Amino acid sequence: MNIELKNKDYLEVGPALARAALAHAQDGQAGRSKSSAMRQYDVVDFFAGCGGMSYGFQLVGKQTGLLRHVASFDIDKYANQTFSENFHLAVSDMDLGAAAIADIKKFLNENGRNEKNGLIVIGCAPCQGFSAHRKKDPRKDSRNTLVGRFAEIATALEPEVIIMENVPELLSERHGKHYRAFETIVEGHGYNIQSQVVNMAYFGTPQKRNRAIVVAAKNIHPSIPAPFLREQKFRTVFDAIGHLENLSAGQTSPNDPMHQTSRHRESTIEIIRKVPKNGGFRPAGVGPKCLDRVKGFSDVYGRLFWEKPAVTITARCRTPSCGRFVHPDQDRGLSIREAALLQGFPESFQFFGPFDDKFKQIGNAVSPIFSTFLAAHICTVLQDVDV
Repeated sequence: MNIELKNKDYLEVGPALARAALAHAQDGQAGRSKSSAMRQYDVVDFFAGCGGMSYGFQLVGKQTGLLRHVASFDIDKYANQTFSENFHLAVSDMDLGAAAIADIKKFLNENGRNEKNGLIVIGCAPCQGFSAHRKKDPRKDSRNTLVGRFAEIATALEPEVIIMENVPELLSERHGKHYRAFETIVEGHGYNIQSQVVNMAYFGTPQKRNRAIVVAAKNIHPSIPAPFLREQKFRTVFDAIGHLENLSAGQTSPNDPMHQTSRHRESTIEIIRKVPKNGGFRPAGVGPKCLDRVKGFSDVYGRLFWEKPAVTITARCRTPSCGRFVHPDQDRGLSIREAALLQGFPESFQFFGPFDDKFKQIGNAVSPIFSTFLAAHICTVLQDVDV
């Protein structure tokens, strides 16, 4: 089935995208028998952050009536504020690394969990401990253990489906012990697992963002959604942010408080001015001398390409010295809104907390565009079997 979406459909991340995602999922299930009963599923999001994963599940739930978002959990107070203001759902700040399962169940029951419904548990345990951006840091990171903890919490709730998103390094040999801990716990409770590294550009996210997606289930064969776009159709930086008004460093749009840029030092702006427009690299001899002596930092102070997807948006994407995060032709780093649009959030989404924290929330989030396709896929597969 050839499903065409307009750029505005991706920008809105609304009903048109949900319908396309459902049609794509149903096309992938063609020929399989359908369940006669359409069961509703409650959705619970652990380590939810600002709600990138929840966004798609709530959107598909509104479109189908089959997914019912109940609550989210995260220890970050600013991410929780963003989640609460955008989703208007129950949010818990309990420390999941130490919380008792009984307390988690109590919170869910007090906030509308319907035991007659099925259950989908989604979670994105903090991943920076084994991210590629920390390869040079030999110190151990306690956040790694939260992957196994998520498996313990999820299986204790006995959901039909468990979904985890994380950095691709989770599935690497170097960090495989964390994934194996998750796998051992989940399989020990009778779940089958499918895992895969997915480039979210194949689903319309305007950046090259590779992420590990893990789906575990008991009553269905777990699977990952098939790509929606061909590489030639990848959305670009221009598709995502080309319509926004020009800003100088330190400015805020009078029309959108999220279209706000960083107050760079004059020395930073001088470096940026010397970088060629539209995808340019920092010229040799420009900026800190250490960048010329050490290999591996060629993207630092680099500009995004208008006609290509962005590089992976990170928690530090507002800082030009942290990667290729300079605007294609304006002499500044990205605004909050630009980072959010490149991550796949709609322009209606508002972020709360300090300036830097808003970028952290965006960089750590799952793309809402991808989560819409994932939710549509899971919802469709679940309706293909009697559970």
